[in-house]
Amino acid sequence: MISKFCIHTLGCKVNQYESDAIAQTLTESGSVPTYAEGDSDLCIVNTCAVTQKAAMQSRQAVRQAIRANPTARILVTGCYAQTEPDEFKQIKGVHVIVGHKNKYEIPQLVHALSEAESRIPVSICQNVTNERIFRQTPSVPRQDRTRPILKIQDGCNAYCTYCIVPRARGPSRSMPVKNVLDSIRELKQVGYHEVVLSGVHLGRYGLDLHPKFSLSELLDRICAVGAIDRVRLSSIDPLEVSPDILKFTRKSSPEYGRLCRHFHIPLQSGDDFILKRMKRSYGRSFFRALVRNIQETIPDVAIGVDILIGFPGETEEAFKNTYNLIDELPVAYLHVFPFSSRKGTPAYTYSDKIPTKVIKARSRKMRELGDQKRKAFLTRFIGEKVEVLIERKATGIQDFFRGITSNYIPVLVRSNQDLRNTIIDVRIEKLHGGTSALGTLCEM
Repeated sequence: MISKFCIHTLGCKVNQYESDAIAQTLTESGSVPTYAEGDSDLCIVNTCAVTQKAAMQSRQAVRQAIRANPTARILVTGCYAQTEPDEFKQIKGVHVIVGHKNKYEIPQLVHALSEAESRIPVSICQNVTNERIFRQTPSVPRQDRTRPILKIQDGCNAYCTYCIVPRARGPSRSMPVKNVLDSIRELKQVGYHEVVLSGVHLGRYGLDLHPKFSLSELLDRICAVGAIDRVRLSSIDPLEVSPDILKFTRKSSPEYGRLCRHFHIPLQSGDDFILKRMKRSYGRSFFRALVRNIQETIPDVAIGVDILIGFPGETEEAFKNTYNLIDELPVAYLHVFPFSSRKGTPAYTYSDKIPTKVIKARSRKMRELGDQKRKAFLTRFIGEKVEVLIERKATGIQDFFRGITSNYIPVLVRSNQDLRNTIIDVRIEKLHGGTSALGTLCEM
């Protein structure tokens, strides 16, 4: 019997959602979550494989879990466990390796292990390349999370040449529309004001359903029924930001304006040759026009962008094309990733790789540009009144609370009342550390 368990999560919002779901299945089987090292009967590491660094951090997390929980069973799951289970078989102290198909059956799998079996690594990793089922588990958000994540899509059909995710997750598949609406209503009923819709390739939502459904149709349904106060998209590809999706951010009618004025869009490169080599289905001109159209349509929108630095063949000119494109656009922030070669992807075999020293220098320069963009975006809103969803008490600042606006501005506000999980009006007074803002409460 597993009386106590702990989960360590690496990677994306989808992984965070799945860890919450795994925790719920364990709780329902009678186990209790614990955060104290050495106090668990079962320690789970939910791994990530998207970059070499993520893979390395996953291995480190497993070894740390073994050291911190010497009497616990150690279970490894997630994308890295799915793609490279043998990597974890070689780590002494790992007991079970579980792939994506079976991760919600962890309580039954662990209970079924005999003492003899638990002394050696047991690998339960089925092939997911032909998976067609969206495996849904009701997920109760962690108590410390004010903006719960809801995974509505899994898998990817894009097969970008640098990406291991299709191999790890299988093809695109979607949660049925009714289940999405029911899940959001349940979140609202227990007191949440915002939900973050997540997926591996979110813009492909519904295209595998019968009849087909689109993400914009789903957002229309959510807005029309008033299922929750705010809906945020975790990430969406450039070609999938449709005019229909943009209209849900407008406040021209009561049912609209629920979609947060925030889009996180992966560009990866601003050079047409590199984009084509990555197997991305757009060019720099399309991206430029898209971002300008979004900003013109929604003037206070926050647009975040993913950039992949150092893809094989990225010349100095190609890097400058990316840098200059970002420099000229109204971008709110950047997520910059150095390219790392992943075994099993076409880019792994490319010979014209970029030296690590060059990748680090270019990444540093791009991050500096991202810092400038972030500061410029935040500065625009000094003196403005904004709606803030308060998430938690601010760390290290007495009597301050931290929240987030619809357009993704972190705001700190002082109050002697407990404001957690409320939406309040705040006037932004000044910047705080270059990445957030300080505000004062408007009259309530």
